[in-house]
Amino acid sequence: MASWCGDLAAPPRLLVAPRPSDANCQGNVLSLRHPKSDEETGYLFMDGQLHEFNWYKERFGSWFLEDYVCEDGSLYYCTLVDPIFILLPILKAARMSNGKDPGKFRQLDEIMYVEGYPGYQQLMGIAVNQIELVCEVKEVANVKFFRLDDSKVLSWLCCKVHNLKEVFPKLGKNYAAQGEKELLKDAVQIIREYLNDEPWLTLLCKKLQLDIKEIIDMAKTSEASFCAESSPIPFRPSEEKLGNSGARSSKGRPAKKQKVEVESKNIKDMFRRVTRKGT
Repeated sequence: MASWCGDLAAPPRLLVAPRPSDANCQGNVLSLRHPKSDEETGYLFMDGQLHEFNWYKERFGSWFLEDYVCEDGSLYYCTLVDPIFILLPILKAARMSNGKDPGKFRQLDEIMYVEGYPGYQQLMGIAVNQIELVCEVKEVANVKFFRLDDSKVLSWLCCKVHNLKEVFPKLGKNYAAQGEKELLKDAVQIIREYLNDEPWLTLLCKKLQLDIKEIIDMAKTSEASFCAESSPIPFRPSEEKLGNSGARSSKGRPAKKQKVEVESKNIKDMFRRVTRKGT
């Protein structure tokens, strides 16, 4: 059976996202650089919090969308992400350090200006209250200047790792049976998804007395087990209000292309046929 998804200008995606605190407010989808890959990536900014898009798909599955079946049963869902992870690369670049030179102090608006990525400037409201955790701060004439501090970053990362390590035993018996070092490795493996190996992963492993090669090999094994055929469509939307992208029909569904359907059936008809065969 052909899916109605094939008749759309863009494939529909099912997204589970938090409801805004204000019914008249919608979240903004921001295009930002991924902190590890540096690729353009979509993030949801809503109610002063930043969310990342995650993807999940069963091997077999579809979605019922009103009277239609969408054959792609994948699911996108939003989870909170600490904005410091997203800001680390631009904070590092902004200080312009060279060798033993610790770099320059910069004003926040200078740091948050990234050519081609205006979405960073929408994060200034939350950045000003958080980057002091990883930056040195100087105040001149009531104006604050910031410079990334490696020792502060390392302390912050260690705190993240230990917080994760404390959560793992509550997730099930498998984690509860693991030793201290194995839990640390698992926590660092998760944190690594948001970090460049140099310098942050190297510094973190050295601080925690872990073998960085072992951490990297664990990641390679995990990536090799991922089925390439079921890879998600990259979620890289342009900056817009959530739910306002694309043309929509009067019922709120994305508008279809003017195309003749081939073997496309209404889900109600499908159920009626099953009933007749069973009688």
